[in-house]
Amino acid sequence: MIFQILTIIVFILAVLFILFIAFWKLYFLRNPERIPPKGKNIISPADGKIISIIPIKKERIKIKKRKIGKINALVKDTLKEGYLISIFMSLFDVHVNRAPVDGKIISTKHTRGKFLPAYNLDALENEKNEIIIKNKILGKIKVIQVAGFIARRIRCYVKKNQKIIKGERIGLINMGSQVTLIVPKNIKLKIKKGQKVKAGKTILATY
Repeated sequence: MIFQILTIIVFILAVLFILFIAFWKLYFLRNPERIPPKGKNIISPADGKIISIIPIKKERIKIKKRKIGKINALVKDTLKEGYLISIFMSLFDVHVNRAPVDGKIISTKHTRGKFLPAYNLDALENEKNEIIIKNKILGKIKVIQVAGFIARRIRCYVKKNQKIIKGERIGLINMGSQVTLIVPKNIKLKIKKGQKVKAGKTILATY
């Protein structure tokens, strides 16, 4: 009798595990096809919510925060003036990252760091992967994949000298987190803080 009960329990647990794996692949690892908008525009590299739009001046971004004081995010390898746009990816957003513009991969760089929550700019201290794309008109644009408290695995699908097209898949951050975009100043922003965006679909700016 006890053996039969244990067998039933093991069977139920096995079924639940299989259902969980199936749900994980179908929902959390979903990878929908998306057609990027045509024209001279910069599209969102990630699904989520805009948590910051900050002007960049003199090759540095100075941000005052209560806990850590100032964060100096160096951008001299990309541009001198422009904007930093950060997108928070929740657990329930699509986790695939896409190219914001057409261009050529100039470099990719993985940096170890902390694993702070990714819903604010403190996360710029976290482990990250930086992708610099050179567009024929805009010049250099940087996409920063940022790890979070839960999301600690960053995948990068591109490499140096690779040519990419707008909307192409360039990476993945398991379990959400944050993607930050550094873009030049000669653009017209089309988004605002708090706005929900979709990777490969939402226009962040035009040029």
